[in-house]
Amino acid sequence: GTNQQWQLVRVDGGGNPTTPPPTTPPPSNGTYSNPVVWQDFADVDIIRVDNVYYMSASTMHYSPGAPVLRSYDLVNWEYAGHSVPRLDFGSKYDMSGGNAYVDGIWASTLNYRPSNKTFYWAGCIDFAQTHIYTASAVDSTWSKLTTIPNCYYDAGMLIDDNDTMYVAYGNTNISVAQLSADGKTQVRSQQVYSTPSSIGTLEGARFYKRNGAYYIWLTRPANGQYVLKSTNGPFGPYEQRQVLLNLPGPISGGGVPHQGGLVQTQNGDWYYMAFVDAYPGGRMPAMAPITWTGDGWPVLQTVNGAWGSSYPKPNLPAAPRAVKPLTGTDTFAGTTLGPQWEWNHNPDNSKWSVNNGLNLQTATVTGDLYKARNTLTHRIQGPTSTATIELDYSTMRDGDRTGLAVLRNSSAWIGVRRDNGSTRLVMQNGLTMDDSWNTTSTGSEVASTAISGGRIWLRANADIRPGSGRQARFSYSTDGVNFTSFGNALTLANNWQFFMGYRFAIFNHATQALGGAVTVRRFDLTTP
Repeated sequence: GTNQQWQLVRVDGGGNPTTPPPTTPPPSNGTYSNPVVWQDFADVDIIRVDNVYYMSASTMHYSPGAPVLRSYDLVNWEYAGHSVPRLDFGSKYDMSGGNAYVDGIWASTLNYRPSNKTFYWAGCIDFAQTHIYTASAVDSTWSKLTTIPNCYYDAGMLIDDNDTMYVAYGNTNISVAQLSADGKTQVRSQQVYSTPSSIGTLEGARFYKRNGAYYIWLTRPANGQYVLKSTNGPFGPYEQRQVLLNLPGPISGGGVPHQGGLVQTQNGDWYYMAFVDAYPGGRMPAMAPITWTGDGWPVLQTVNGAWGSSYPKPNLPAAPRAVKPLTGTDTFAGTTLGPQWEWNHNPDNSKWSVNNGLNLQTATVTGDLYKARNTLTHRIQGPTSTATIELDYSTMRDGDRTGLAVLRNSSAWIGVRRDNGSTRLVMQNGLTMDDSWNTTSTGSEVASTAISGGRIWLRANADIRPGSGRQARFSYSTDGVNFTSFGNALTLANNWQFFMGYRFAIFNHATQALGGAVTVRRFDLTTP
């Protein structure tokens, strides 16, 4: 983006510059760039608890679900945990009797209740029921509090000044539900707004209170943002205003920032964290400041008629520590996976372990990667990034397939196959699904070479800038230093219908019989 000059002047009620009180920290230096996070975090909800910010996102069929990111400055974020430890919503989430691609965790809500020092996550699954999970800290163990037999579609939770819990939800017809004091049941629900046909669809509700007024923040997918305001309590009536429509976004080739949520800083400033459709990579969080009119309506701060590619950094206290970068190295130390990892559907926990290395036993007998359990995924860092794994394949069995994939509805992989006692390095391209997420091709082998020794490094590089024709390329090494390109490029699909963006994926499945295993010693995610 262009270099933008900013002048921060504090004015009094008459519009005259004033001297800030000495207790106010000086404006923070510098700017931040959008997207704030160039990884796939869609439908974000954002909250502040004291001096810490948390952001939650959709994950569809990936498990654990509903990741939580943490930040101290709204700009630098780290993986912290998952609100849904396992997708306990039916056998299809275990790839039993079908699969759950693009089902599961959709737009959902995260909040914190100070009265009992508890985090709450709520989301409707399969248009059927709303599940609420709670935890004392986002990086501790989350557990299911309740299942409510109503679908709070695209839920947004408000915990009012009097500790009453409300949920705004719906598509086109927007409703507000009041929960019981323990948060386990619904005591009231009422439709509060019907979207006029001139707008079309509104959804993605977030629910706020400011200066005694109630606000329901709503998106028009995928190019607008609207807000409802009530000065007569949470059940309305509500007035409506447009916040943005067809606003140019900060990612070249990407969409209009929309959905997401609002957060107020310790110093009283407000920010809007939206997401930008940016396929093939997914949906990327972008942030902009919000101001308020004298009569209490939010106004998005634009730059030259667009969502700024950069803004001044929020004026916040110094972070107590640096957050852990979203890229870097994982040697799978200890005995648990870090929160940056999510499985393709629920894993079979008897078939994997971490103990200073990731051990993947084969968990499925199939010739179809899309039907193989225990495929472990990691988001791709934009605009381009490279994943490298160090793989010990010495304990594979005949018929096994293991490797590193670039995974979505059109996929490819580099890996090792063992057949009749010999091992070959192969590159497989052309794995595809149809619009109902049934496999239409398990791909074809485009390169092959014999290997031995039991250890190999596999690498994939992906360009996920928005647009068609972006590619992922594959290479390998026998010493971890010198890499040889292998096979051909995967042209990345940039349709939105799969919703989730491309991911790097580590897999090991059998085609003949279970019993084989591999160990991943190291994973590196680097840019570019």
